[in-house]
Amino acid sequence: MPYTAPIAPAVSWASSLLRQQLQERLDLLAHSHRVPGAQLLLDTGTEVLTLHTGTADATTGAPFAADTAVPLGSLTKPYTAALVLLLADDGDLDLDEPAAGHLRELRDVPRVTVRHLLSHTGGLPTGPDSDTAAALTGARYLQTVCTARDALFAPGTDFSYSNAGYVAAGRLVEAVTGMPWQEALRALLLEPLGVTAAFTGDRHPARPVAAGHAVNTATGQLRPATQTLAPVEAPAGALLGSAVDLAALGRALVGRSDVLPPAVAKVMRHAEPAARPGALADGWAPGLALYRQGDRWWCGHDGNAQGTSCHLRADPESGVVVAFTGNAGGATALWRDLADDLSRIAGVRVPATVRPAHRGRPVELPDCTGTYRNGATTYRVAPGPDGSPALSVDGDLPLPLVCHADLSCDLLDPATGRPEPGGRFHRDPVTGRIDRVQISGRTARRSADG
Repeated sequence: MPYTAPIAPAVSWASSLLRQQLQERLDLLAHSHRVPGAQLLLDTGTEVLTLHTGTADATTGAPFAADTAVPLGSLTKPYTAALVLLLADDGDLDLDEPAAGHLRELRDVPRVTVRHLLSHTGGLPTGPDSDTAAALTGARYLQTVCTARDALFAPGTDFSYSNAGYVAAGRLVEAVTGMPWQEALRALLLEPLGVTAAFTGDRHPARPVAAGHAVNTATGQLRPATQTLAPVEAPAGALLGSAVDLAALGRALVGRSDVLPPAVAKVMRHAEPAARPGALADGWAPGLALYRQGDRWWCGHDGNAQGTSCHLRADPESGVVVAFTGNAGGATALWRDLADDLSRIAGVRVPATVRPAHRGRPVELPDCTGTYRNGATTYRVAPGPDGSPALSVDGDLPLPLVCHADLSCDLLDPATGRPEPGGRFHRDPVTGRIDRVQISGRTARRSADG
């Protein structure tokens, strides 16, 4: 069937001034953050504003349109989670049964349930880099990563963001449906949502596609970025979509669409008690991040591929849905500025990031120094030049840490010197020794030599 561009809902003349103001801000912010193209959709429940700006590819000059699909990165995960939950709603699996009952490659972690996979509470490492993953089959990937030896914590007791958990979720879909993950996602979720499927690696995509972009450090010029996601990682990050597509999922999540049964949407919005995602969000549910905004809890997710930054937020109470895509690394900062503008111009307060809590004066935490590991990734905390702890990941340039009495820590931005939420340390309740660190949602376990 030939591709047909979606028709954006009409907006009343009363919203024309709001549209103009937001379009001007989107244009200006895209220019100032050096983002070639971006999309914004604001759905208040009564009005829909669909805006876009710039180019989809800085090399070809192809225009960025409302229907242009952007590599969504980790925003693929809510779609994979919704697919698994639809199967659970049909009785094909149980969220609280061991995932190893369907996937023999998980037999070394027999206590990890389907719910743990979707909520990042299974204690699984994040997984290898895409170059390494490219040489692995799905079964071999999971057998290599999901081992008792590399488990970060007991399933259901903590949080660590894991691509491996979603590789397993995609394999679970295939085991239950007998279809490849892409085909199951297309038939059971994307087509009902009215989304034309497109995936990283498609040679002949059925719709316009944007390139991600990076800045050439030598020349300062933007250049297209190559998407390096391995095929086995597809359920964790291979989907392409527009802000219009993201909003269709957002409406289903807050009950404004019948594509997701109410029971499925409710599970996806329900916080898992053990999920403490730190700098990523204020809570986590099966498939979705949860963000506190005053007395409300929004749901959504962020996604970054090579040179893209995409974001979805939905408020179950008011029904408001906000979706954004941008095709350069600077689009993350653009999104944050745009969220401030939505509050100022449209009166919609969108939780773009986690607001750091006031934790008082920093404290010394000398026993935090050591070596921590998440699979093949090594985190090293050591005294910096001034004696304060500093963090390096896989030998990268150390970043100063600011520690607090509640074991949380901030990372100092090297460009501005401002503290940014980093994560937290964890003490073993029996020994009192710091045995784990969580940085940007990923937990690492202290190594035997650390």
